[in-house]
Amino acid sequence: MKIYTKSGDQGETSLFGGERVKKHHLSIQAYGTIDELNSWIGLIKDNIETKEAEILVKIQEELFTIGSYLATGDNEKMMVHLPKLTENPILELEKSIDGMQEILPEMKNFVLPGGHSISSYCHLARCVCRRAERLTIETSEIQKVNSIIIKYLNRLSDFLFVLSRKVLFDLNIPEKPWIPTKNNSK
Repeated sequence: MKIYTKSGDQGETSLFGGERVKKHHLSIQAYGTIDELNSWIGLIKDNIETKEAEILVKIQEELFTIGSYLATGDNEKMMVHLPKLTENPILELEKSIDGMQEILPEMKNFVLPGGHSISSYCHLARCVCRRAERLTIETSEIQKVNSIIIKYLNRLSDFLFVLSRKVLFDLNIPEKPWIPTKNNSK
C-alpha cells in the first residue's frame, strides 16, 4: 500500500465509496477528529498499567469502525463491508464507568483537569471526544449517521472523565475541586 497518492494535493479527498469531497467537508472533519481521539487514547493506553488498558484497545478498535462509517458517507453498498455497529460497546463502557465509580469518592464539585499527566491526557481525550461528537451530530444533518455512533461518543466522553478521576485515585493524588470565588468588588 502506497502512503502517498498525490490525489489530495488540490484540497480534495475521496470517501470510501469514491466520492470526491473537499478536505474541509463535515464528514472528513468528523472522522479526522475521531482519528485524533484515537491517537490520544493510544497515548493514554501506553501510559496506564491498569485493567483499563485492555478497555482502551477495544475503544481504539471501535473508533476505527466509527471512522469507517463516517468516511463512507451515504454509500449503503460500502457499509455492508464494515463491521456491524451494535449497542454492546456502549454497554461495555457503561459497565466500566459503573465499576470505576464504585471505588471513587462522590463528586461534590466540578474538578479542575490536572494532577498527573495521565489524568490530563484523559481530559484532553474527553475534550476531543466531545468535539468529535459535535461534528458527528452536525454531519448527521447532511448525511445518514447511525445513532449508535453519537451515543457511543457521548458515553466515551463520560468514560474518559471517570478514568481521569480513577487515575488520580489509583495514584493517591487528590482531585482539585473547582470552587468558584465570589467577586466582592463593586
